[in-house]
Amino acid sequence: MFFTYLRRELRRRRKAALVVASGLALGIALVIVVSSVSSGMEKAQGKVLQSLYGLGTDMTVTKAAAPPTSTGQRPRFNFDANDSGSDKEQSSDRVMVQGFQTLAASTVSKVDSQHGVADSVGGLSLQVIRVNGQFTRGQFQQNGNGGGNRGGRQGGQQPPQGRVEGGGADFDVNNYSVYGTDVTKPALGPLTSSKITSGRTFTTSETNTEVVVADTSYAKEKKLSVGGTVTVKGVKFKVIGIATPDSGDAAANLYMPLQQAQTLAGAKDKVTTIYVKASDSQQISSVKSAIQKNISGTTVTTSADLADTVSGSLSTASDLASNVGKWLSIAVLVAAFLVAGLLTSSAVSRRVREFGTLKALGWKSGRVTRQVVGEAIVNGLVGGVLGIALGLAGAYAVTEISPSLQAQVGGSGGGGGQGGFGGFGGPGRRVASKALDVTLTAPVSLSTIAGAVALAVAGGLIAGAFGGWRASRLRPADALRRVE
Repeated sequence: MFFTYLRRELRRRRKAALVVASGLALGIALVIVVSSVSSGMEKAQGKVLQSLYGLGTDMTVTKAAAPPTSTGQRPRFNFDANDSGSDKEQSSDRVMVQGFQTLAASTVSKVDSQHGVADSVGGLSLQVIRVNGQFTRGQFQQNGNGGGNRGGRQGGQQPPQGRVEGGGADFDVNNYSVYGTDVTKPALGPLTSSKITSGRTFTTSETNTEVVVADTSYAKEKKLSVGGTVTVKGVKFKVIGIATPDSGDAAANLYMPLQQAQTLAGAKDKVTTIYVKASDSQQISSVKSAIQKNISGTTVTTSADLADTVSGSLSTASDLASNVGKWLSIAVLVAAFLVAGLLTSSAVSRRVREFGTLKALGWKSGRVTRQVVGEAIVNGLVGGVLGIALGLAGAYAVTEISPSLQAQVGGSGGGGGQGGFGGFGGPGRRVASKALDVTLTAPVSLSTIAGAVALAVAGGLIAGAFGGWRASRLRPADALRRVE
């Protein structure tokens, strides 16, 4: 009897039911779109952060570089005398540790032993300045800091200026970054934010082999290919692979085994950055505190710390989605629930004669109330179906349009070092020098769909509560008065 009466009444009152369902559908659709866009924002921000510190890394451990002093030694490049005045071309490399003070390699083991640390790995960030050209007798001395004409993360720097003391020269300055990676732990570090698109990556046995992986932009600029060679400080390295960043810029122009980088820089058993993976994402804060407490002189930066420095249109849109969008969704839902309740209550008032007659025939108030609540729940479920359809359509439209957003990361992350380098373990990068373009998507998860269904049922129950309360107050005499 319940379902027969329910089906008959819903068919007879299709327009009223559609109005109630449509109001709930709009509120639910808005919740789905806002939730999916917020999820897309988090995904986009995750790509930005991943491009800085690599996949699977929860935090980095560094030691901020000491501020430069006015009496500090500037890089010097020595060349052979050219008494004959010939045009013999010469070159000289200066390899410098970049961004941070070095940490002893043994610090990696200390970090690894902290409670809550699943794994850790050390890396060495280097900057190479190459001067080549024709020189007469003298010595080249660099004036100030800067980078040369290169791709990657320092493309916006000015090339270093210099002079030849006691002679003349026609020279060119090139500046690029090198990152020494621990090949025995390939799952951590900034190289994991790039995909090998040509050749191969390092093997675990190449701990001290003269091989490199080149960033795709740098390889294209310098016409490097797999099987070719690149010379750093007089040492020829074989190019075994080309890496393309998943998003943003590459961590460095060249990657090489850690021991080779340490040898080039004269920094034996030294690292600049330790990449840490926590055993549980819920323990990141406690792991950070433990490392800071037990390993003095270090700066620990988590992904959350770096996320706070992200600015640009991505940050603005994310704030709008999480703040304005959230409260707008709540307001629309509350309004939809209230309107559904009032419309249901109004519909019951128009059915006074019907319900009064049913009570006169022996229906108890509870049975009438259950009938009204049942109709309201069905209306809510219909609204939920319509809302999910509208929400999926809205999320699909956002994904198809794929608006481009920019994200810029401030340099307050990992204890920025000399020359402004820093950030969350981003070797060789001025983290605030270039905005990263990311594409916004709106993925819809199963939990979002489940939440929409729950909202539909909740809307139906709220509408049913309004209608049930009104129906419970009806008496058989009401039907008689309505007839009169």
